[in-house]
Amino acid sequence: MPRRAAAQIRPIEPDAVHRSRVVTQVINRVMLDGKKSTAERIVYDALAIMAEKTGKDPIEQLELSIKALTPSLEVRSRRVGGATYQVPVEVPARRARTLAVRWLVEFARQRREKTMAQRLANELLDAQSQQGGAYKRKDDIFRMAQANKAFAHYRW
Repeated sequence: MPRRAAAQIRPIEPDAVHRSRVVTQVINRVMLDGKKSTAERIVYDALAIMAEKTGKDPIEQLELSIKALTPSLEVRSRRVGGATYQVPVEVPARRARTLAVRWLVEFARQRREKTMAQRLANELLDAQSQQGGAYKRKDDIFRMAQANKAFAHYRW
Protein backbone atom coordinates (compact mmCIF):
# COMPACT_ATOMS: atom_id res chain seq x y z
CA MET A 1 0.00 0.00 0.00
CA PRO A 2 1.26 3.50 -0.77
CA ARG A 3 2.18 5.66 2.21
CA ARG A 4 1.10 9.03 0.83
CA ALA A 5 -2.25 8.65 -0.90
CA ALA A 6 -4.67 5.88 -1.71
CA ALA A 7 -4.10 4.12 -5.00
CA GLN A 8 -6.24 5.52 -7.80
CA ILE A 9 -9.03 3.34 -9.10
CA ARG A 10 -8.55 2.77 -12.81
CA PRO A 11 -11.78 2.73 -14.81
CA ILE A 12 -12.70 -0.59 -16.44
CA GLU A 13 -13.56 -0.30 -20.13
CA PRO A 14 -16.58 -2.32 -21.32
CA ASP A 15 -15.77 -5.30 -23.54
CA ALA A 16 -16.09 -5.07 -27.31
CA VAL A 17 -18.76 -7.73 -27.89
CA HIS A 18 -21.29 -7.34 -25.07
CA ARG A 19 -20.46 -3.78 -23.90
CA SER A 20 -20.35 -5.01 -20.28
CA ARG A 21 -17.88 -4.07 -17.55
CA VAL A 22 -18.53 -7.34 -15.71
CA VAL A 23 -17.46 -9.35 -18.75
CA THR A 24 -14.25 -7.29 -18.91
CA GLN A 25 -13.58 -8.00 -15.24
CA VAL A 26 -14.05 -11.75 -15.79
CA ILE A 27 -11.80 -11.66 -18.88
CA ASN A 28 -9.06 -9.87 -16.94
CA ARG A 29 -9.30 -12.42 -14.12
CA VAL A 30 -9.19 -15.40 -16.51
CA MET A 31 -6.19 -13.91 -18.37
CA LEU A 32 -2.81 -15.55 -17.73
CA ASP A 33 0.58 -14.16 -18.83
CA GLY A 34 -1.02 -11.15 -20.55
CA LYS A 35 -2.81 -13.29 -23.17
CA LYS A 36 -5.98 -11.28 -23.38
CA SER A 37 -7.23 -12.64 -26.71
CA THR A 38 -7.08 -16.20 -25.31
CA ALA A 39 -8.95 -15.10 -22.18
CA GLU A 40 -11.58 -13.34 -24.31
CA ARG A 41 -12.09 -16.49 -26.38
CA ILE A 42 -12.53 -18.56 -23.19
CA VAL A 43 -15.06 -16.18 -21.63
CA TYR A 44 -17.07 -15.66 -24.84
CA ASP A 45 -17.17 -19.44 -25.40
CA ALA A 46 -18.34 -19.92 -21.80
CA LEU A 47 -21.10 -17.34 -22.30
CA ALA A 48 -22.14 -19.10 -25.54
CA ILE A 49 -22.28 -22.47 -23.74
CA MET A 50 -24.39 -20.89 -21.00
CA ALA A 51 -26.76 -19.30 -23.51
CA GLU A 52 -27.11 -22.66 -25.27
CA LYS A 53 -27.90 -24.53 -22.03
CA THR A 54 -30.32 -22.00 -20.54
CA GLY A 55 -31.75 -20.40 -23.68
CA LYS A 56 -31.57 -16.97 -22.03
CA ASP A 57 -29.39 -13.86 -22.41
CA PRO A 58 -25.85 -14.81 -21.31
CA ILE A 59 -25.07 -11.38 -19.84
CA GLU A 60 -28.14 -11.53 -17.59
CA GLN A 61 -27.13 -15.05 -16.58
CA LEU A 62 -23.59 -13.85 -15.78
CA GLU A 63 -25.00 -10.99 -13.67
CA LEU A 64 -27.28 -13.42 -11.79
CA SER A 65 -24.38 -15.78 -11.12
CA ILE A 66 -22.13 -13.02 -9.83
CA LYS A 67 -24.95 -11.64 -7.70
CA ALA A 68 -25.36 -15.12 -6.17
CA LEU A 69 -21.61 -15.21 -5.38
CA THR A 70 -21.36 -11.67 -3.99
CA PRO A 71 -20.65 -11.75 -0.23
CA SER A 72 -22.43 -9.38 2.15
CA LEU A 73 -20.28 -10.01 5.24
CA GLU A 74 -16.69 -11.07 5.82
CA VAL A 75 -14.40 -11.34 8.83
CA ARG A 76 -11.33 -9.19 9.37
CA SER A 77 -8.69 -9.76 12.03
CA ARG A 78 -8.49 -7.14 14.77
CA ARG A 79 -5.93 -7.16 17.58
CA VAL A 80 -7.27 -5.99 20.93
CA GLY A 81 -5.05 -6.25 23.99
CA GLY A 82 -2.90 -9.15 22.82
CA ALA A 83 -5.81 -11.19 21.46
CA THR A 84 -6.81 -11.40 17.81
CA TYR A 85 -10.53 -11.38 17.08
CA GLN A 86 -12.28 -12.23 13.84
CA VAL A 87 -14.61 -9.24 13.53
CA PRO A 88 -17.51 -9.42 11.04
CA VAL A 89 -17.74 -6.39 8.76
CA GLU A 90 -19.88 -5.52 5.75
CA VAL A 91 -18.11 -5.85 2.42
CA PRO A 92 -17.93 -2.70 0.23
CA ALA A 93 -19.68 -3.18 -3.13
CA ARG A 94 -16.49 -2.94 -5.20
CA ARG A 95 -14.60 -5.49 -3.10
CA ALA A 96 -17.66 -7.78 -3.00
CA ARG A 97 -17.84 -7.88 -6.82
CA THR A 98 -14.07 -8.44 -7.07
CA LEU A 99 -14.24 -11.32 -4.58
CA ALA A 100 -17.14 -12.90 -6.48
CA VAL A 101 -15.25 -12.81 -9.80
CA ARG A 102 -12.04 -14.06 -8.12
CA TRP A 103 -13.81 -17.04 -6.52
CA LEU A 104 -15.67 -17.81 -9.75
CA VAL A 105 -12.47 -18.12 -11.80
CA GLU A 106 -10.50 -19.81 -9.00
CA PHE A 107 -13.03 -22.61 -8.58
CA ALA A 108 -13.67 -22.88 -12.33
CA ARG A 109 -9.95 -23.66 -12.76
CA GLN A 110 -10.21 -26.50 -10.24
CA ARG A 111 -13.08 -28.24 -12.04
CA ARG A 112 -12.63 -31.39 -14.12
CA GLU A 113 -14.29 -30.49 -17.41
CA LYS A 114 -12.21 -30.66 -20.57
CA THR A 115 -11.91 -26.99 -21.54
CA MET A 116 -11.72 -23.85 -19.43
CA ALA A 117 -14.79 -22.45 -21.22
CA GLN A 118 -16.84 -25.48 -20.12
CA ARG A 119 -15.50 -25.20 -16.56
CA LEU A 120 -16.38 -21.51 -16.37
CA ALA A 121 -19.85 -22.03 -17.86
CA ASN A 122 -20.65 -24.86 -15.46
CA GLU A 123 -19.34 -22.91 -12.45
CA LEU A 124 -21.59 -19.99 -13.47
CA LEU A 125 -24.60 -22.31 -13.77
CA ASP A 126 -23.77 -23.94 -10.42
CA ALA A 127 -23.61 -20.51 -8.79
CA GLN A 128 -27.12 -19.73 -10.00
CA SER A 129 -28.44 -22.94 -8.47
CA GLN A 130 -26.54 -22.17 -5.22
CA GLN A 131 -23.96 -24.92 -5.45
CA GLY A 132 -20.39 -25.31 -6.65
CA GLY A 133 -17.09 -24.34 -5.06
CA ALA A 134 -17.43 -20.58 -5.38
CA TYR A 135 -20.87 -20.55 -3.74
CA LYS A 136 -19.56 -22.79 -0.96
CA ARG A 137 -16.74 -20.30 -0.31
CA LYS A 138 -19.24 -17.44 -0.07
CA ASP A 139 -21.41 -19.47 2.29
CA ASP A 140 -18.45 -20.46 4.50
CA ILE A 141 -17.36 -16.84 4.86
CA PHE A 142 -20.92 -15.76 5.70
CA ARG A 143 -21.23 -18.51 8.32
CA MET A 144 -17.90 -17.53 9.88
CA ALA A 145 -19.13 -13.92 10.11
CA GLN A 146 -22.37 -15.10 11.72
CA ALA A 147 -20.46 -17.24 14.23
CA ASN A 148 -18.29 -14.27 15.23
CA LYS A 149 -21.13 -11.78 15.68
CA ALA A 150 -20.22 -11.57 19.36
CA PHE A 151 -17.10 -9.59 18.39
CA ALA A 152 -18.96 -7.11 16.19
CA HIS A 153 -18.52 -4.37 18.81
CA TYR A 154 -14.75 -4.41 18.05
CA ARG A 155 -15.50 -2.98 14.60
CA TRP A 156 -13.33 0.03 13.73
